[in-house]
Amino acid sequence: MRTRPFTLLFAASFIALATLASAVSAVVIRDDVADVAYQIESAEMLALADIPHEGHGVLIAPQWVVTAAHAVSWQSGMVTEVCINGISRRVARVIIHPGYKSLSQELITQALAGDRAPAIALLASSDDIALLRLAEPVTDIAPAILHRDGAELGRTAKIIGRGATGVGSSGHNPHGPNRTQLRRAFNEITGAEGRWIKYVFDAPPAGLALEGMSGNGDSGGPVLVEANGRWELAGLAAWKFSDDDSAIFRPAAYGQTSYNVRLSHYVEWIESVMAAD
Repeated sequence: MRTRPFTLLFAASFIALATLASAVSAVVIRDDVADVAYQIESAEMLALADIPHEGHGVLIAPQWVVTAAHAVSWQSGMVTEVCINGISRRVARVIIHPGYKSLSQELITQALAGDRAPAIALLASSDDIALLRLAEPVTDIAPAILHRDGAELGRTAKIIGRGATGVGSSGHNPHGPNRTQLRRAFNEITGAEGRWIKYVFDAPPAGLALEGMSGNGDSGGPVLVEANGRWELAGLAAWKFSDDDSAIFRPAAYGQTSYNVRLSHYVEWIESVMAAD
């Protein structure tokens, strides 16, 4: 039986966010800010695609959704539909990057025994991205615009999701629920190199006024940056890292680092797949 990414990451004391895989979307928030300040309506991100059970993707062309590979590969069968703008859209084809690597049971066992380095190295070297080709073009909303210039470092990221939620002092319940109210938060990008965009969930008084972090079930959800006078899609929620002992680990607590698929690194692959199809 295939293990769900959420179980994998939690056991190893790091999580796939955005979701790694358990339902996805909600965003974990500051303790000292009211939850209502983070809650948003779907109109703020119409291009958000909800994957069945949990996880997200983003519409980037009328017939194409980009997502994290782990958000679709863990399911027993390939994803056959997504929900965009409240409408179910049939998926005709799932294309997973050939460089995607999933955690083996051996690596999970090692991580549980205390040796997490091999599992983390595998995650860091994996091309965790996939494209979903829709059976019919989406004509009722505009696709998100890809951020291409690679200048993400130091920018403010807007994180959107509908998965697990909680507050940074305690993280969120690792057992769900992983699909909740749509929320958005902000964070400062502290690393942008190769495959990954990184940010850290800082505890108050540090951090931004609406500081937050993706939660379980947010895998494949959008990380946006403001450029060219608009919000552009720069990343996808993927996994988190924490130094906490696995016995006490709580996902998305203060001090944890979020790793997000860096789309500027994959623009050439994305365009070649869409052109070939």
